[in-house]
Amino acid sequence: MADTHAKHHDYHLVNPSPWPIASSLSALVMAIGAIAWMRTHADGEGVLGVHGSWLFWVGAAAVVASAWAWWLDVIREANQGYQTPVVQLHLRYGMILFIASEVMFFVAWFWAYFDVALFPAGVHELLNNPGQTVGLVARDQLFGGHWPPAAVDPTAATVPGYFQHTFNPWGLPLVNTLILLLSGCTVTWAHHALLKNDRRGLIIGLALTVVLGMTFTALQAVEYSHAAFSFAGHSYGATFFMATGFHGWHVIIGTIFLLVCLIRAIRGAFTPQQHFGFEAAAWYWHFVDVVWLFLFACIYVWGAGPAAGGAH
Repeated sequence: MADTHAKHHDYHLVNPSPWPIASSLSALVMAIGAIAWMRTHADGEGVLGVHGSWLFWVGAAAVVASAWAWWLDVIREANQGYQTPVVQLHLRYGMILFIASEVMFFVAWFWAYFDVALFPAGVHELLNNPGQTVGLVARDQLFGGHWPPAAVDPTAATVPGYFQHTFNPWGLPLVNTLILLLSGCTVTWAHHALLKNDRRGLIIGLALTVVLGMTFTALQAVEYSHAAFSFAGHSYGATFFMATGFHGWHVIIGTIFLLVCLIRAIRGAFTPQQHFGFEAAAWYWHFVDVVWLFLFACIYVWGAGPAAGGAH
């Protein structure tokens, strides 16, 4: 009977946890708050008379709190020896599938961009109600029959928005590309340092990567402030800002991910044998790098056209 609770397998059966359901409910509250917030901006009234901003921030805070508690439990399980090689392998499979889903997420934005870029003389359906077509308009009426689109005078536009020219890819976009490529080198340096049990190299490499990630975000904000086109009322602006903006959001998430790993490394976490949390962050960061290379090549360089802007 002494062996009743002995472990005879390599798997870890987790204890009942409140955090999955708490995270789900928090995300639901945040989503409802976001919809109510957007409705408030659209018509001046919230959903059921409630301004959505406070509900969104309550949901967002609850998501962060429940995720924080959940991940603390996972770290505690690792420190207690429950993350056996088999468990670590399956965690890697999970991270690979998550990154694959993120790849398909960005495929959608590239698809939207190339659809209007490769077929600027196609036809748009104008919809009044969902599924009810009220008219067709040729894309060349909107884009001038070519890509990048023809310049749009905001004073003469029938919808809010404007387009003057694209970004010069060899200004800030190129600088940001070099920054992300360098950050990929520093996070790889940190990984190799960890494998050699060089904690000083691990901490320096992670710190440099976090600083480079923050620098990228700051420069992208500067770039957006100099955009010669709007998000609203124009397909170029919509596809550009959705693709690059979601990438920027992923950079922020990845920077936070690496910052947490840096704090843990300073506090003595991670060993050459057990460091999946850091490895997952490094994989995610390399994914962010690769997506940016495609964005830079396809949208900034290929899509710049002869009317690319000046220094910005």
